[in-house]
Amino acid sequence: MPSNMSLFSVNAILILSTDDRSRILTKYYSAPHAPPGATDQPGANPYPSIKEQKAFEKGLLEKTNKQTSDVILYDGRVVVFKMEGDVMLYVVGGADENEIMLFGVVLALRDALAILLKNSTDKRTLIENYDLLSLTVDEIIDDGIILETDPVVISSRVSKPPTQDIASVKNIDLSEQGLLNAWEFGKLKLAERMRQL
Repeated sequence: MPSNMSLFSVNAILILSTDDRSRILTKYYSAPHAPPGATDQPGANPYPSIKEQKAFEKGLLEKTNKQTSDVILYDGRVVVFKMEGDVMLYVVGGADENEIMLFGVVLALRDALAILLKNSTDKRTLIENYDLLSLTVDEIIDDGIILETDPVVISSRVSKPPTQDIASVKNIDLSEQGLLNAWEFGKLKLAERMRQL
């Protein structure tokens, strides 16, 4: 059994624009148990500064711009990616990480964004809906640990409440009398339950 078994599997998730090579969303993760300042540990962040991150992203965009595959080994890391419109979605893992699992993450991200943004995954839409994008990434990955890969579940947790639910919330009486009525109703139901026991 390997001595460094961990749930930590994602070093970074990157969403970059292919037009102007700008960052839309980038999140780099470090394992909670990695020693600080160590970059050669399996869960350590190999790009601690913004300058190193941007250099990595620039090289990654140049390398993947003309690729026909979805998985590459770049800078000692397994990188899986998908192109959607004018953006590239990247998931970066360690060199010994399972590519199929990382590919499942990038597909979950792509499909959840397609559901949430109604198949309009481009730079402008992502920037306009940055809140949904950020919540989607946080629902998929937490501190480098994969939480969920089902796009329907992810989009249901992230999506805004339907407008028909907002209408029913408006009908709730939050005045003093309404709260007293709710309190009396709760006391009555509790008393009924206590008598049944």
